[in-house]
Amino acid sequence: MSHGAGLVRTTCSSSGGALGPGAGAAQPGASPLEGLLDPGYPRTHAALLKVAQMVTLLIAFICVRSSLWTDYSAYSYFEVVTICDLIMILAFYLVHLFRFYRVLTCISWPLSELLHYFIGTLLLLIASIVAASKSYNQSGLVAGAIFGFVATFLCMASMWLSYKVSCVTQSTDAAV
Repeated sequence: MSHGAGLVRTTCSSSGGALGPGAGAAQPGASPLEGLLDPGYPRTHAALLKVAQMVTLLIAFICVRSSLWTDYSAYSYFEVVTICDLIMILAFYLVHLFRFYRVLTCISWPLSELLHYFIGTLLLLIASIVAASKSYNQSGLVAGAIFGFVATFLCMASMWLSYKVSCVTQSTDAAV
């Protein structure tokens, strides 16, 4: 039957890595903790991109936090956006690292990651533009805004990869 092969293909993760042995359903007799951690995920492009985003967001936050502010509302907004985005990226990193997507199957993880990156990238772009326009040539604020733009670019790349994974996987599954 062709339905069985389609079901196996839909269980793969969106981490971008190939399925290895033991990546499918748990084998009978295996312990429940076996396979909890995905040792190959930190070496994938998606994971390295998430780590780069977290580092640039943390640097942007530290640059703005350690500088003298001239406009409180603009930079507090920048800080809130960078920290919230950092926490959400860390949450998705941990979801993929510990394979929580296998346990919480009621959530469409590729779609939720796509929506997070769309909203987070838009807010980060707005925050970076506001921070750059209100920096008044203070080096820490300018550096924070630049790292905000770099993080925005990295989030756009992740959004493109998330969209590519969620839509291409669906269209190939529908064709079979």
